[in-house]
Amino acid sequence: MPDKSPRYIKIDDWYFEIKTVRALKVDKYGEPYKAIANCNINGNSMYVDGLLTKKEDGFTKQDFMTFYKFSQRLELDSFSYHRYHNGESVVKDVKIHNPHSDNSSKEIDTSEVADNFNYETSIRLVK
Repeated sequence: MPDKSPRYIKIDDWYFEIKTVRALKVDKYGEPYKAIANCNINGNSMYVDGLLTKKEDGFTKQDFMTFYKFSQRLELDSFSYHRYHNGESVVKDVKIHNPHSDNSSKEIDTSEVADNFNYETSIRLVK
């Protein structure tokens, strides 16, 4: 692993590697949150698991792009998430354009990425 990885920190003889993240949508940390997701990282991919939102707050295009930007910051190649669409279980796979990678030769408009996905989720927290 290169020494500049955003997914681990070396302290003394130990490496601390980011493998699981709990994401909270909230205006101020410590307050009740509007949404929650668990993110599991394996290699260069992340799986967003247990994405739950309050009834009045769906999973928006802006929320999707936040997960996309988080994946870019960790220099991941992809992420996926599970949702129900029309009563069927669907897994969405998202390729990440990383402007810092050696394979990146062109800029990409992230609005094009977001426009290709449906953000409605049928899993909601109950008040």
